[in-house]
Amino acid sequence: MVTTHNLGFPRIGAKRELKFALESYWKGLSSRDDLKTFGAQLRQRHWQDQFRLDLVPVGDFAFYDQVLDMSFTLGNLPERVQGFQGDQLDNYFRVARGRSAPTADGRDVAAGEMTKWFDTNYHYIVPEFTAATEFKLNTSRLLEQLAEAKVQGVKAKPVIIGPVTYLWLGKTKDDSNKLTLLERLLPVYAELLEQLAAQGVEWVQVDEPALVTELDTDWRHAFNLVYHHLKSSRVKLLLATYFGTLQDNLYLACNLPVAGLHLDAINAHDEIQPLLNLLPSHKVLSLGVINGRNIWKTDLNATLDWLEPFAARLGDRLWIAPSCSLLHVPVDLTSEQKLDAEIKSWLAYALQKLDELKVLATALNRGRTAVAAELAANQTAITARRTSPRVTNPAIRTAIAGINPALGKRKSPYPVRARKQATLLNLPLYPTTTIGSFPQTTEIRQARSQFKAGELDEAGYKAAMHAEIERSVREQEALGLDVLVHGEAERNDMVEYFGEQLDGYAFSQFGWVQSYGSRCVKPPILFGDISRPKAMTVEWIKYAQSLTGKPMKGMLTGPVTILNWSFVRDDQPRSVSCYQLALAIREEVLDLEKAGIRVIQIDEAALREGLPLRKSQWKKYLDWAVESFRISANGVQDETQVHTHMCYSEFNDIIAFIADMDADVITIETSRSDMELLDVFDDFKYPNEIGPGVYDIHSPNIPTQEHIVQLMKKAAERIPSERLWVNPDCGLKTRQWPEVIPALTNMVAAAKALRATAV
Repeated sequence: MVTTHNLGFPRIGAKRELKFALESYWKGLSSRDDLKTFGAQLRQRHWQDQFRLDLVPVGDFAFYDQVLDMSFTLGNLPERVQGFQGDQLDNYFRVARGRSAPTADGRDVAAGEMTKWFDTNYHYIVPEFTAATEFKLNTSRLLEQLAEAKVQGVKAKPVIIGPVTYLWLGKTKDDSNKLTLLERLLPVYAELLEQLAAQGVEWVQVDEPALVTELDTDWRHAFNLVYHHLKSSRVKLLLATYFGTLQDNLYLACNLPVAGLHLDAINAHDEIQPLLNLLPSHKVLSLGVINGRNIWKTDLNATLDWLEPFAARLGDRLWIAPSCSLLHVPVDLTSEQKLDAEIKSWLAYALQKLDELKVLATALNRGRTAVAAELAANQTAITARRTSPRVTNPAIRTAIAGINPALGKRKSPYPVRARKQATLLNLPLYPTTTIGSFPQTTEIRQARSQFKAGELDEAGYKAAMHAEIERSVREQEALGLDVLVHGEAERNDMVEYFGEQLDGYAFSQFGWVQSYGSRCVKPPILFGDISRPKAMTVEWIKYAQSLTGKPMKGMLTGPVTILNWSFVRDDQPRSVSCYQLALAIREEVLDLEKAGIRVIQIDEAALREGLPLRKSQWKKYLDWAVESFRISANGVQDETQVHTHMCYSEFNDIIAFIADMDADVITIETSRSDMELLDVFDDFKYPNEIGPGVYDIHSPNIPTQEHIVQLMKKAAERIPSERLWVNPDCGLKTRQWPEVIPALTNMVAAAKALRATAV
């Protein structure tokens, strides 16, 4: 009999219940006990949703982040939060957010660095290490959840991040080699597994996705060292890999002394047969047969065609599951009452994916006739999508065929453009700006909600947005910023807003996924060929520019980010969809320029997260990604200044490609990493202008003028001051005006102080 299991479940709730519970607690509107009680109720609901499985994950729930949870389980707390009294949850949020509340002694606490979880749009809190790091086991969170699961009759499979991947994800704060910490870390993991065994646990899922990356000899040796050390554990270990192929790590993964191995059969389908030839005959093979990263229905009949021979060969040793944790997809498609019915019939959210898994297991265990009706319904949906005339637009296909290198080239090289732009814009040294958005106030959300509900007509909505835009402009003028933004009051999300106005997209009502903490996004559904029926932003930007004599930035989301932050069609190469988006954004850029806008920002926040996990495959992706940006941006005149923005992306190893984007100005995240991201400029002479972010907008902490000056002086050691901008890390929509005003006041004051010392 085939065993079914799941690697992880979305923790936010079908309607973002966890988000609202967290924010209520952070605002002081509910108690710590209220939050903990709610967490237990949410876990119970999610376990009940997974009762159909043979094994259910426990420990995949986190109030903020699973990597941060693992840091606390291992007792690896940054020194700056050690010694605080009170509940562990407060310290947890201090690391996650900076400070959960003013501390008893009045100290502010810097948040942990945040970066992308492999090639997803999920952000994790980076573990911090030094040569002196010690580990001390704290199993309270995991054992409490396991006890809850037992009471509810859950067939529990605890989930933990493996020791090698945990170290691989972290950063050292000194010059030490983090692999030297294995000697201290392994006894803690051994003790953790022993405590789980004492609770009657049979299987533990140990996530080691680092195995799908390129590993040097030392890291491969670490895997052997770790699992030979842990092989005496009384629990059975299921080593889980996902997001990619094992390639040169295939032999290593097959021969580690664990009881089972999970392979992402969506991304690594071609490795199943080679793996079977290597896998010892006593080991379980778990195959991720349902895509845990996208929302299209699985072709169940086609999956059974290739899966049935493996089931016949493996028998009870075959387990099936989604390819990875379902953290990356929404919870329940049945919540969608307004989604286009035809497109809805092509989709599967987390609960529906588990239904698909059950159908596959029943077909393998009892034969296809046992689920003939389900298979027939699935085939109808698959065929309907494949043959729908809504998916393909011949005119767009012709436009893609007509793309040529000239579309991606500016008329003049950067030095020529820079002189013309300086004459036109007349900006001071260390010009100040923001990244685009300002706080999404209660008034903004209320107007948007009333407009969508039909309680506010278009004229009333437009008037409300104009009032918010004017407020943003007046606040920026009062602050003394040099290049202004309109504040994006009219935008619900930087990707969804554009998708709503492009043909080829559909939109969900409850298609929420977690980005980090309480931050959720609702990726639009890219189902067909993309085109732009009309201008998307021009009216709003023109109105904002009419309110001020200062330069106003046109704000757009770039084609690569729209692609990477959407649920993307899987019936054509991603590059083709990206080129379609690039042509649509190019039209918008040219319309903004015609409207008199001379500064245009095209955000590519998600450029890096689309990178394949193996460097050998990077160039192919970056070639079409950079070309897509250039197509969207480079049709303008020399005098028009093009900006781009990238947030929370390590880009030191792709800096040459970023330079090849040829944006006049790039703004980046650097404040949480203390300008660490600028180290690359010690060797690489970046040719254009750059704004290293000096205000961490993901924390409630307000940066001081002195701190900003210090960060900018570090930047000026690598980049000539005449090519430096001063700006926040990211957009300000998630912050409140009482936080934003003092922070930007300090930022402008810092820029003035820098100018004074440069004279």
